[in-house]
Amino acid sequence: MVLSRGVVVCGPRAADDVWDRYVRPRCWPRWAPQIRSVDYPGETLHPGTTGVVHGPAGLRARFQIIAVDPAVPLRSWTWSVSAAGLHLTLRHTVEPFRTGTRTGLTVEGPAPVVLAYLPIARAALRRLVDDASDYGPEG
Repeated sequence: MVLSRGVVVCGPRAADDVWDRYVRPRCWPRWAPQIRSVDYPGETLHPGTTGVVHGPAGLRARFQIIAVDPAVPLRSWTWSVSAAGLHLTLRHTVEPFRTGTRTGLTVEGPAPVVLAYLPIARAALRRLVDDASDYGPEG
């Protein structure tokens, strides 16, 4: 059964910084602890490009960037991810909110995988929008 669920997280980091951390795959491991490293051919995300996310226990997830929309105020990007015979589509949004940022994630895929992934994603997104962290826009 395919399920689509979302999560929204708000934090004090500026939306420009959050967007920068999102569109630079080499930065992902610093705020998303479930990501160990990323193989990606460019500096920033572009539609149609592909890469590999390396997770814990040797898990490898292949991905393709479907869309990137940097237009303010609601920036977004979408990617498809495949690992272990499973496929997910994830849509991320970033927008200014009060004195910080609101970021959203919608995950579509097999229900058990979506439900298991959302708490992990929520924790990573909290780190993404947290300006108390010691990593700047590039990390």
